[in-house]
Amino acid sequence: MDQSNRYADLNLNEQALIEGGHHILVAYKMKPKAGHGYLEAAAHFAAESSTGTNVEVSTTDAFTKGVDALVYQIDETTEDMRIAYPLDLFDRNITDGRMMIVSFLTLVIGNNQGMGDIEHAKIYDFFMPPRAIQLFDGPSKDISDLWRVLGRPVKNGGYIAGTIIKPKLGLRPEPFAHAAYQFWLGGDFIKNDEPQGNQTFAPMAKVMPLVYDAMKRAMDETGEAKIFSANITADDHCEMLARGEFILRTFGPDADKVAFLVDGYVGGPGMVTTARRHFSNQYLHYHRAGHGAVTSPSAKRGYTAYVLAKMSRLQGASGIHVGTMGYGKMEGEKDDRAIAYIIERDSYTGPAYHQEWFGMKPTTPIISGGMNALRLPGFFENLGHGNVINTSGGGAYGHIDSPAAGATSLRQAYECWKTGADPIEWAKEHREFARAFASFPGDADKLFPGWRDKIGAHR
Repeated sequence: MDQSNRYADLNLNEQALIEGGHHILVAYKMKPKAGHGYLEAAAHFAAESSTGTNVEVSTTDAFTKGVDALVYQIDETTEDMRIAYPLDLFDRNITDGRMMIVSFLTLVIGNNQGMGDIEHAKIYDFFMPPRAIQLFDGPSKDISDLWRVLGRPVKNGGYIAGTIIKPKLGLRPEPFAHAAYQFWLGGDFIKNDEPQGNQTFAPMAKVMPLVYDAMKRAMDETGEAKIFSANITADDHCEMLARGEFILRTFGPDADKVAFLVDGYVGGPGMVTTARRHFSNQYLHYHRAGHGAVTSPSAKRGYTAYVLAKMSRLQGASGIHVGTMGYGKMEGEKDDRAIAYIIERDSYTGPAYHQEWFGMKPTTPIISGGMNALRLPGFFENLGHGNVINTSGGGAYGHIDSPAAGATSLRQAYECWKTGADPIEWAKEHREFARAFASFPGDADKLFPGWRDKIGAHR
């Protein structure tokens, strides 16, 4: 059934919709299946995403038609389809009237992903009007809170050198805590890897007190504050709260040095919001494990990593992993810096829409996945700044001297970029950075050909 007369209006002006402030706009890459017209399929998509289905129903009234989602722009050549969703369509909390990402996703990427006349459809951008921005929680903490804990300026406080406890599974409590202590002698921030939680061989009740003891010893030895991002991911709301409360009790007077990590993609918006609302004094670390199932450029359905990051800020993530923009081991490109810019800036123009955040706290880009000291200067140059958290697992624990030396090499890499120094010349005066060349010779050969002869005795 062709529903384009009801669910499409190509005379609508995008700028007027934005200025009106009554719609959430969503941009898709959509292709109909063979034998289906583009506008007809787009209108069916909008119907299924809002008030309609594939047939006329007798219960529809005039008010219902007033909240239809409308296709307002199509370009069959580029597969571009844009839909305006009336703000009133979206579910609101009965407790406080606020909006929720789960409702946003239910409509804009719900049943329409399985429709028989759609070959594929993937969100690549969306626009939130001012009223919607007001109705989402947004972050309660941001990177400035970590800088403050670390004793740095709360504006442009710089690079936070972090790691992931490696191996990601298989360490018992004492080796786990010792690995944390070793890194903290040179670095700032440690996170649980995404599957680390309460395994039988490493129960949280035993691990966390040992980690806190390691933190205290490292702080005493270095005279610097340290931060631990503890994984509180759980299927059950009560279990998540129990984990968070136990960790806060364990770290006691140093609870301000604890962040909470949640596996936000596999756990879903409910888990992120639970952590954001119940632990609003903690930095909320959004790990996006599994997101590649829908965000990978090879995936034709779902949404992009840019969209995922934008949603994470609305939900209240203090920081989210954004990939390595082609500088690490994960899939990505240099232009992925847009994923960082949309969450850290108060105003940014994305692939389809310009978004104002109206003072909503920023979400920190967290850089992870195959990074080491040799790769960092190029990464910072591409991004244009170093106000990020970098969690280098192998880049720290793979350093030829020690995890502490690995951490120090990461810090030195940031200072190398910040001062505009040539990395080879910098290595001659900074031993830990120089030893990163010998630690990661494959990267060194690729990035700095002839480094062995140039660095000389520092190899």
